[in-house]
Amino acid sequence: MGEMVLLESSAWEDLANIPADPPKMRPMCSNCCRPAAVCWCSALPPVPLDPSGRIVLLQHPAEEKRSLRTAPMLSVGLTPGKCLIYKGKKFPRHDQELESILADKRSLLLYPSAESVPIEQIDPSEGPYNLILIDGTWPQAKAIYSSSSVLHGMRQVKLVSSGTSSYIIRTQPTEGCLSTLETAIEALSILERDERYREQLLQPLHVLCQFQLANGAVTHQSKEFLIRHNQYPKLIGRRLNRLLRRAEYLKEDTPDCEAESEDTQGT
Repeated sequence: MGEMVLLESSAWEDLANIPADPPKMRPMCSNCCRPAAVCWCSALPPVPLDPSGRIVLLQHPAEEKRSLRTAPMLSVGLTPGKCLIYKGKKFPRHDQELESILADKRSLLLYPSAESVPIEQIDPSEGPYNLILIDGTWPQAKAIYSSSSVLHGMRQVKLVSSGTSSYIIRTQPTEGCLSTLETAIEALSILERDERYREQLLQPLHVLCQFQLANGAVTHQSKEFLIRHNQYPKLIGRRLNRLLRRAEYLKEDTPDCEAESEDTQGT
């Protein structure tokens, strides 16, 4: 009996010492950090675009976990140092560099508040500007803005005519919402007076959406569209109801006025 126990014990030890096979990892792109099979780097500008100003993203920590986020397209589509990303739920978080940026008179917060003015009213010749965007869902963006008092005293701008989002694989709360990438592109095109931002920086987003649609994803209509056509499958909460009412009011008051989005001015 004792010999059997010793044999079993020895057998278990031998099994325990067998090294586990390492998990098979998909090849990753070192540039965009996505799996090589779904890399969108081939659609990036031939040469990274070099705006006179900078894009500064105040990014909610949860945004980094999203596999289909658009902020990385800005990071690699612009020259190094022209897209800065700071992560957190409250800013400036004792960061001297960010404190200096937020205090700069040439910094503009792209946020649809009551104090925001159309970005077209900003004189590009007074730049270069630091364009500050909050990167996260609309509730996350509101929470970051509310908890970061330094943002309240900044010059605030908004996009008046946002058009239709190309980010068709993600549901937006209202018509006219844009992703973080699209919002930055529209603002850069206006401030830099350069159509290359629209023409070149949107291409990676198109490639991403095309790949997702080819592999089972479906085109998403906004929640506003689904509700209006009695296709929304859930009860509408008070927050979404207020958002839709405000968007409808803005459209009636100013036909081209931009609606609030799920990611500050979009995703």
